Amino acid sequence: MKSMNTTSLVAESADTAAPATPAAATPAASAVPSARTLLKQFQQQFPAFRDCLPLAIGIDKQILARMPDLDRKTMRTALGIHTGSLRYLRAMEKATIRFDLDGVAGAEVTDVHRAHAKETLQQRFKKEADRKKAERDAAQLAEADRLRQEKLLQLASKFSRNG
Repeated sequence: MKSMNTTSLVAESADTAAPATPAAATPAASAVPSARTLLKQFQQQFPAFRDCLPLAIGIDKQILARMPDLDRKTMRTALGIHTGSLRYLRAMEKATIRFDLDGVAGAEVTDVHRAHAKETLQQRFKKEADRKKAERDAAQLAEADRLRQEKLLQLASKFSRNG
């Protein structure tokens, strides 16, 4: 009975996602939802995902117990997307308690896990800042090169007329 609910929810999620409609025409694509579709299903079904609460260790086993027909690889990818999101990492950085699928408090969040979330956020922000700096530097170099080329063309045209 649970697998029928899961299948119908997956089908509803696949129907609502516009980009997935062409892929859903093939039997293989409709059998295994994308990781993002599955994550949206988790967010609709489970308070811990919807409210972006720190997840209990072993949450994958809880999910598989409720949804045994789930593709494990897709589920792990969906979990990776969720736990790697800025919103989740920010929640983990300040969290003290982990939660199960229903949002019931469980074990404590360790200092190691909080530190990991903080470090991951810092690395992301640094990487983004470095990327923006590289873009600014590249734009400045392109502008300087454009000005240099413009000046060379002006000089060439000036001396070609007088020569």
